[in-house]
Amino acid sequence: MSQKLKIVGWIAAGAVAGALTTVSLQTVARSSSLAPLPLEELQQLAAVYSIVKSDYVEPVDEKKLITEAISGMVASLDPHSQYFDKKSFKEFREGTAGRFVGVGIEISQEDGLVKVVSPIEGSPAFRAGLKSGDLITKIDDTAVKGLSLNDAVKRMRGEPSTKVLLTIWRKDENRTFPVTITREEIRTQSVRSKLIEPGYGWIRLSQFQERTVDDFVRKVNDLYREDPNLRGLVLDLRNDPGGLLDAAVAISAAFLPENVTVVSTNGQLAESKSVYKAAPEYYMRRAGADPLRTLPAALKNVPLVVLINEGSASASEIVAGALQDHKRATIMGSQSFGKGSVQTVRPMGPDTGLKITTARYYTPSGQSIQAKGIVPDVLVDETAEGSPFAVLRMREADLERHLNAGGGPEVKDPAREKARDEARKRLEEEARKPPAERKVPEFGSDTDFQLAQAINQLKGRPVLVSKTQIIEDKSEKKEN
Repeated sequence: MSQKLKIVGWIAAGAVAGALTTVSLQTVARSSSLAPLPLEELQQLAAVYSIVKSDYVEPVDEKKLITEAISGMVASLDPHSQYFDKKSFKEFREGTAGRFVGVGIEISQEDGLVKVVSPIEGSPAFRAGLKSGDLITKIDDTAVKGLSLNDAVKRMRGEPSTKVLLTIWRKDENRTFPVTITREEIRTQSVRSKLIEPGYGWIRLSQFQERTVDDFVRKVNDLYREDPNLRGLVLDLRNDPGGLLDAAVAISAAFLPENVTVVSTNGQLAESKSVYKAAPEYYMRRAGADPLRTLPAALKNVPLVVLINEGSASASEIVAGALQDHKRATIMGSQSFGKGSVQTVRPMGPDTGLKITTARYYTPSGQSIQAKGIVPDVLVDETAEGSPFAVLRMREADLERHLNAGGGPEVKDPAREKARDEARKRLEEEARKPPAERKVPEFGSDTDFQLAQAINQLKGRPVLVSKTQIIEDKSEKKEN
């Protein structure tokens, strides 16, 4: 295994375009195994390029033309294969590292504006006094209205020590004011925890990053210091899009017996046929002490509930699947995203790369997660009234060209599209209500219905199970 780690470098996992994917970064050349080139087709490609270059109505950028051709070729394979140019490769690596240069706020959209969900503690935005609920109306001289969330993020990020001017509308004070913030490197927090009540703890993972395992160990130890006699723990993986596979293996190993299988992968390449176990050599990214060594021994046996939903993908599905198959935890919530493929990232130069699907991954029992996801042991809605906005969430099975579904156009279900339109209208109405009156509460809050049901499960009390959720199954058994 140690030799394999030297070759692969690092491995990551995640959800859809714009999020992370299950990825291994190859650091060695594979020229000896490259397939022979189809010369006739390549001559046709060259001919098309030549015609476009000479006949198009206006001059074209040669580099951009080639880049777009490569991007189109790779994107035609499946939703997760991607060609990284210089900028996107940098953003991808920032995402797995859990750090970036910016102002340090978690954001969402409201009424076409950028809403501050919360400033990251200690960040420039935190020190500048930004508050949860603040609305950003302008970034420098650009009005936010009409910008996508990604465009807004890109405008707020930049180089260290550069400044960005944000115009803030603070609704509860009914005033607009400017704030100039100096960008700096931000380290995101992927782990949160708290003692729900004496004896019962909650620990939430929002993403699997380089620092997640260390942060997880620290938060678990904090919980046990606060209450050494924990009688139950909730591991919250809702809306966790994934991240680093070695982090997922480590989190699984924290709860499982040593050396049991956590996940396996299978593909054409020899290095794609792997089994990852609950042992340090499978999750340690560098030489040194086992990062799980300081965890309390009681964690191996504490009653455990894992919360998942449609936004739980890839690395979070690996954890949920491993704990479910080994009967270590009760899985609650709704069917997860279903992203069960592995992408290998190969550098194509100093600052570009290719991310291409090379394998599927499987739970310890040999079940493929692809296009199905993890089905909870206990189905629980988001609220006591149901899950009114779940239909808005895309799952792997909804993505065009997802594995096992061929390459044809997506066939839309008219009934589901109508339900999505109705849900969008309800969501817009909810966004205009005061936070305390909204139907979708913050995870971990006193009004978190699914968390309350998880605590009931741990206490042996009745759980309000869903009567409406339907399970989708488009997965495959393991291929031998």
